Amino acid sequence: MNGANRGGMSWTARLLVGLLLVLIGAAVAVWALAHYQQAARILGVVPATASPAAEHPAQQMVQQRQASPAPAQTPQGFSNGALEAQILNLQSRLQQVESQSQQAQGSAGRADALLVAFAARRAIERGVALGYLEPLLVDRFGADHPQAVATVVTASHAPVRLTDLIAQFQSLEPALTGPAPDQGWWSGLKRGFGSLITIHRADQPSTLPQARYQAALTDLTAGEVDAAMAQTMRLPGAAKAGDWINKARQYVAAHRALDEIETAALIGKSAQG
Repeated sequence: MNGANRGGMSWTARLLVGLLLVLIGAAVAVWALAHYQQAARILGVVPATASPAAEHPAQQMVQQRQASPAPAQTPQGFSNGALEAQILNLQSRLQQVESQSQQAQGSAGRADALLVAFAARRAIERGVALGYLEPLLVDRFGADHPQAVATVVTASHAPVRLTDLIAQFQSLEPALTGPAPDQGWWSGLKRGFGSLITIHRADQPSTLPQARYQAALTDLTAGEVDAAMAQTMRLPGAAKAGDWINKARQYVAAHRALDEIETAALIGKSAQG
């Protein structure tokens, strides 16, 4: 009995000592895990975190690029100064292209204006109405040259041709070279005797009605209607040519207006030029 009791006491003591050692070991382990993260990672209690040094180099480069702003880049082979010079050169070339484009547009507008002016002159000389040219003429030149445009348009409604003026002037020769309507028989007789012999300087034209009429006809045939009209006004029968004189004045006014319009088209002074 005494031996059994001693044996039982011995096993109890052993159990107590073992339990005590286990508790001490657990306490030491908990303390170590709480104070040493590396030991916790080794034992697998805390998950391992990758250190910056252990990360992949490519990932580090991506993170660095995302964190730092991207520097300004220039094309390969260009410095900042060369790039600025290239940009200035391109800007200069663009300005030249714009200037050439504006000049081309101005030339095209001038050509259109000249075409309208020449077509209007041809219609007036042929003695036909302007037709579709009338609104074009008004649109191109009406704003800057209203009087000239109005004169041409009015003349086109009652056109006068040079050939008609010449034919009418030739038919008026007896009336123009004859005595004036209010001239008496005595004045006519003296004029007739006086025309038999005339004396004038060689460098001056003759003042005889027939010579003056021939000079007017020569000017008229050459298209100098204003000079022919001035000669006609000096003839004794000028009062009998009132209708011809009015037509000649209309012809001269229309062609002066055409000259003004053509000049405006040439120098680019039309409304759209």
